[in-house]
Amino acid sequence: MATIEKVAVIGAGVMGSGIAAHLANTGLDVVLLDIEKKLADGGVARQLKAGGFMDPAFAERIRTGSTTDDLGLVADADWIIEAVAEKIDIKQPLYRAVDELRKAGSIVSSNTSTIPLQALTAGLPESFAADFLITHFFNPPRIMRLLELVSGHATKPEVTATIRDFADRELGKSVVTCKDTPGFIGNRIGNYWMLVAQNEALDLGLDVEEADAVISKPFGIPSTGIFGLLDLVGIDLMPTIIRSLQNATPPGDAVKDYDAEPALIARMIAENRLGRKSGAGFVRLSPDRKSRDVTDLKTGEYRPQQPVSSKSLDASGGDPRALMEHPGLGGRYAAVVMEKSLAYAASLVPEIADTPEAVDEAMRTGYGWMLGPFELIDRLGAGWLKARLEGRGIAVPPYLALAAEKGGFYSVVDGRRCNLLPNGSIEPVAQSEGVLLLADLRLGHKPLDSWEAANLWDIGDGVACLEFRTKMNTCSPALLDAIGKSLERCKADFRALVIGSDSPVFSAGADLRIFLETVEKGGSEALSAFVDLGHRTFKAIKYAPFPVVGAAAGLALGGGCEILLHCDAIQAHAELSIGLVETRIGLIPGWGGCKEMMLRLSASTAGMRGTVAPAIATFNLISAAKTSASALEARKLGFLRSCDGITMNRSRLLADAKAKALALAQNYVAPQAPSIVTSGPSGTFAIHNIVEVEALAGRITAHDRVVGRALASVLTGGPSADPLKPLTEDEVIALERDAFIELFATPAAQDRVKHMLETGKPLRN
Repeated sequence: MATIEKVAVIGAGVMGSGIAAHLANTGLDVVLLDIEKKLADGGVARQLKAGGFMDPAFAERIRTGSTTDDLGLVADADWIIEAVAEKIDIKQPLYRAVDELRKAGSIVSSNTSTIPLQALTAGLPESFAADFLITHFFNPPRIMRLLELVSGHATKPEVTATIRDFADRELGKSVVTCKDTPGFIGNRIGNYWMLVAQNEALDLGLDVEEADAVISKPFGIPSTGIFGLLDLVGIDLMPTIIRSLQNATPPGDAVKDYDAEPALIARMIAENRLGRKSGAGFVRLSPDRKSRDVTDLKTGEYRPQQPVSSKSLDASGGDPRALMEHPGLGGRYAAVVMEKSLAYAASLVPEIADTPEAVDEAMRTGYGWMLGPFELIDRLGAGWLKARLEGRGIAVPPYLALAAEKGGFYSVVDGRRCNLLPNGSIEPVAQSEGVLLLADLRLGHKPLDSWEAANLWDIGDGVACLEFRTKMNTCSPALLDAIGKSLERCKADFRALVIGSDSPVFSAGADLRIFLETVEKGGSEALSAFVDLGHRTFKAIKYAPFPVVGAAAGLALGGGCEILLHCDAIQAHAELSIGLVETRIGLIPGWGGCKEMMLRLSASTAGMRGTVAPAIATFNLISAAKTSASALEARKLGFLRSCDGITMNRSRLLADAKAKALALAQNYVAPQAPSIVTSGPSGTFAIHNIVEVEALAGRITAHDRVVGRALASVLTGGPSADPLKPLTEDEVIALERDAFIELFATPAAQDRVKHMLETGKPLRN
């Protein structure tokens, strides 16, 4: 396969600039061109504002220019991505110009979502067609995992393989192979679902609130539902997309059964009620800016938003099948939308893709559905859905009828997940090399040990994996106990331990409800026992006689961050949000976070004179509850070290963590307990000064001041600290422990904890 080191993106609109930003996130040199250089510069500025860069400094990796003056910059690019207007008379002349300049063997792709590949390459040289394919990114390119890949008959296999591998490993994409058909997979099914959901809600006269609630959570669909999604996409854009799909699909396609622009949609477009981009759509902020209004689907006028009221939802308890069977308005709506959408998906295989898994993966990673259409059908029952369609007089797709006969689209054979193919054969779901998922492992294996709060798995080669399974993977006494037991098991049977899972969250921190209940029932003594259990557990991680690697993804906050800080190494997903956030609830880190960050930042501030710098650096990080917006920022903040790794593709995280653990296991020696040099009175004075300035300026509250001074005492070694007398790790832990317990005993801290539990938001008191 070819190596990709430089990429050129032509077209600096929302998609083109987003693609360029995400390419820069991987460390590549990127060229971004538009008709005028100022448009390309504007694209970079847009991505800086929108968060397209994992680090704002990465914008410097992009060189901008115009297609008129600077098209020659594509000459040495390994991959050239076209993201200009969806008009073939604009794209083809550009391809001819690029073909004259590009180097031999460079790859050219289009980000089109509406124009067939064969039309794009018609009349172009065979040598160009051999290096050409479609790479359809979803918006925003940094966040959305789906990349639809379409190759033509002339596309060289090595071209497809190169882009597939690069997009998977370097861009973190879930690459789905699509047929060269209108809308490919995601937008073919997703747009039909949106069209049906919109028009049926209008015909039934539903409330926006009920429609969005019915067509979201019960089916594992994002909480935006349909009208929230239309506001996000742009109400004026949808009719254009639907008309394009209607024109491109063959006669008799179900997408032609609905009006692309019903009267209410036309009215809203005329009134500039276009969704979020115009500040008003199906939902808007009320004139007083304190509440929300929604569009009444019967009158088209705004009215105050109301709590969701649905007899169907209440009666079904959120079960999708029970919801679809309920005779109420919400049930009838759920039934017609999902029956038609699922039947449509079943009618399109093998036209748009060879397997149901390809369709399901596209909808999971492109539209955020928890289950793809075929997984949903299996959950509902293929035979049940077939009978429902027959009862409505809707044609049953042959593939669905086959699944009803065979018992579903998916099965488990010899511990492997398998597809039912349209020809009736059973085939294992393909899994890329280097992907390790516990979901796959549990199909044919049981955990080595299973406790109330965690599972311990054998992931091969002498490595175990500890999987948390509390709500949001929060730390509780049961989880701490499971960690301790897993470490004991690993001493006897394994070379290394990975702490991680398939969960979207590593750990949201300590279970605040348990902390509060512990204090309320047992007072400071009981709280002290809980804190001590955490310290013992995390020290056991740090000084285990084998390497422990944290596989961190999603959130790693508070106690979750502290677990990772005690690991020998961290393998982080690129989108990791990590931080010590205890000050938001009026506390300080209580399980070694202060001590571990001080050790990390002491190393990074080693070039500064004196012992005060690391204390101030640690104070500034913890007092502000700074969290990373990416793993790359986590490295800058000090949560990740140079020895820690970053994985772009979430599906590869456990495998990469396992590889790191095996590398560390060779000749492994547990770390020695450090001596910790603290700054003493000079550091205390410096940090107190910072706190007092913030208090006088009104930037912190009275309790923030108390927390700041408590944190200062821990970081500078306490009232009797002497820079010439280093402290042991246990002495710093004791300072941290005592400060944490003292703070938790204050009414202000307990009020903050209660407020966070009740509202999910911090209280300033």
